[in-house]
Amino acid sequence: MQTFAYRGRNQRGEEVAGTLQAASTQAAAIQLQNQAIVPVAIEAAKVKKPKQAQGLVALRQRRVRYDDLIMLCRQMRALTRAGVPIIQAISGLMEISRCQPIKEALADINVRLATGSGLAQAMGAHPKVFNSMFVSMIHVGESTGRLEDAFSKLISHIEMERDTRNRMTQAMRYPLFVISAMLIAMMIVNMFVIPQFAKVFSKVGAELPLPTRILVAVSDFSVQYWWLVLGGSGALIFGFLYYINTPKGRLWWDEKKLRIPIIGGIFERIALSRFARSFAMTFESGVPVLQALTIVGPTVGNEYIASNIDSIRRGVERGDSLARTSAAAGIFSDLVLQMIAIGEETGSLDKLLHDVADFYDEEVDYDLKGLADAIEPIILVFLGILVLILALGVFLPMWELGSAMQR
Repeated sequence: MQTFAYRGRNQRGEEVAGTLQAASTQAAAIQLQNQAIVPVAIEAAKVKKPKQAQGLVALRQRRVRYDDLIMLCRQMRALTRAGVPIIQAISGLMEISRCQPIKEALADINVRLATGSGLAQAMGAHPKVFNSMFVSMIHVGESTGRLEDAFSKLISHIEMERDTRNRMTQAMRYPLFVISAMLIAMMIVNMFVIPQFAKVFSKVGAELPLPTRILVAVSDFSVQYWWLVLGGSGALIFGFLYYINTPKGRLWWDEKKLRIPIIGGIFERIALSRFARSFAMTFESGVPVLQALTIVGPTVGNEYIASNIDSIRRGVERGDSLARTSAAAGIFSDLVLQMIAIGEETGSLDKLLHDVADFYDEEVDYDLKGLADAIEPIILVFLGILVLILALGVFLPMWELGSAMQR
């Protein structure tokens, strides 16, 4: 997208000027015509390079948040309900949008709509802003003439995703804070406290017990080769992050993440809740089962579960029932499998899948409320181990020195 400066005249014949973003000069002219402006001159504008201090702000603006998508859907629903044409609605939202990726996407969508593309097709050209679920819901609403209902369902879906992520973040905040404080405390003790004790012990010349010698050796290595410790830790973190961003690494990490004690089950239930609710929403909108399974798989946020959903899709494609292929996947409980089987037999699969999603949401709420209580004993055990190590390594030789002085 480029920035163009334009001059033109509005419907009252008044001269107007400004800037806009478009893919080409022709696209800029189409945007001006949609805004009832007759262009007189359009030329590429000189854009100042952002300062280094503005880098974090620019990076923050590149992110598409849940709130930005919710606001966009609310505005589109209101404009659609009021009978405003899609092209005019997109043009107006493009001018007032504060999210730069959405602003650029709307500018391109406006051009595509002006050249004859459908709304879903135009949005599908921007997968980083509008995922497959979003595009499919718009396609169904556009095909059935119920675009307002499609935006309403998307609002509910995105709000649910936002609330689930916020709850997970709040639940993990306390244990992460405590673990970080423990690591910082261990580093301070290792780098500053133990070397002072080592100096005292070396002046006395007494033989130190084994735990103390281990602590002193670790402390000496950390002090002398701190650059190696930091470099090695950074290399391990970078290598891990790089690996889990590859397709093979992401599949491996998503599978292992589900087996982490205490929090692994929460991750699994959140992903299954997303699958059930997304599948129910697409199915009740009229999307065929195979297409719904294809759409919903990438939206669960877990590659391992998405691969199991793809196996369910292949089973249904071969002619098996949804309940049988879901049971073969091995990711659902018996209660959920029974509800899927009943829904498939009675033709009320969408309603029962909503019940399945509610069931998983209740389980997630219960687990999140007890997450801090479940993690607290583990944290206390680690704190006890840390205190025991310090007691054996630091205070044991002090006791022996005191006994030797008394003798």
